[in-house]
Amino acid sequence: MTYLYLVLVLCCSALLIAGIVEQRNHYRNLDRIPNRVLVNGIRGKSSITRLCAGALRGGGRLVVGKTTGTAARFIFPDASEEPVHRKFGIANVAEQIGIVRRAAMYHPDVLVMECMAVMPALQEINQSKLIRSNIGVLCNVREDHLMEMGPTLDDVARSLSRSMPEGGVCVTAERDRLAIIQEEAERRDCHLISVDPESVTDQEMEGFGWITFKENVAIALAVAELLGVDRRSALKGMWEAPADPGVLSVARVMHGTKRFRFANVFAANDPESTLMNIEQLESQQLITRPLTMVINCRPDRIERNGQMGELSGRVHPENIILIGEVTKSARTSVPAELQDRIIDLGGKPDPASLLESVTAATPNDSSIVAVGNIHGQGEVLVHQLASLPGWTCDDGSPSAATLRTPTGERIQR
Repeated sequence: MTYLYLVLVLCCSALLIAGIVEQRNHYRNLDRIPNRVLVNGIRGKSSITRLCAGALRGGGRLVVGKTTGTAARFIFPDASEEPVHRKFGIANVAEQIGIVRRAAMYHPDVLVMECMAVMPALQEINQSKLIRSNIGVLCNVREDHLMEMGPTLDDVARSLSRSMPEGGVCVTAERDRLAIIQEEAERRDCHLISVDPESVTDQEMEGFGWITFKENVAIALAVAELLGVDRRSALKGMWEAPADPGVLSVARVMHGTKRFRFANVFAANDPESTLMNIEQLESQQLITRPLTMVINCRPDRIERNGQMGELSGRVHPENIILIGEVTKSARTSVPAELQDRIIDLGGKPDPASLLESVTAATPNDSSIVAVGNIHGQGEVLVHQLASLPGWTCDDGSPSAATLRTPTGERIQR
């Protein structure tokens, strides 16, 4: 028995020493990177990470970035990128240690990292132990991950604030809960910078070849200014930055004699962000009425399914198509006056049948907006649509944007 206790003590001691060595090596790697930016919030983190990296590259800074989002990517200083490989395909905040070690090899001026933690305690550890950023971003507070960070949006704001750098700077575009964020910043001796989206002009937004929002651009401009990059250089760098695989996109596709516009809004999977995306697409006339709303349901996202069903009452589509599993969770939330517009394609039909059913329910010369969460039947639908040919507008222009598969592949028309 004494022998077993001795073995246990030796093993525990070895693990403790290994942990101390790894922590010291990690901190040494962090010290080799003078500026570290941690991007947190509910919606748009991946896009903001790319915009910040692009803006800093435009100012001649050597930048390494890492996104999580729809498809995690390691972004090299020359803006090329590669997927982040994960054991068993499972995300773990501990992967940030390897990312920092790899980033330090390039001796960058700046490391821009997307926060991948959801649980409040892990968000704090991600900042205080893994990244130790001196510039934080808290882009917005929306209805998502309420089980982990809620139940109220005030709770979500306080949870996200745990990633603020103590004694550092934090940039935010949040308006409704700015007072809470300011209070949390003062507790951490963190200087809070609130950006105004309207400070970004429509002309400046026209330089983007992909769809983004003024809030995101304003945040990236503020981060660039903090690190000494002028506005013109920052904008040029952002315009040239590669878009995220989960970026809001619209493609014009044809199926037989029928043509329609398909808007992939899966990445914005909380109701407010989804509505904001749809309204922006309509205001830019990238999608037109009649409108078909495809809601992808997941058995592990019952609450979100219901939120998307409720959202149909604010969008007022001409058709509502339910795909995926446990479609009842969305169907029962659709307002009574829209119940007769529902087409339930729930379950797991084969890909060809899913495509046929969705396009059959979609009028010619109309638009589809796909909402909810892309995993499951949403992935199947996007893959099928990506294989369809595009069509040319009456003005002679090709498809308005590229359609992306769930792995990030861009389908050129």
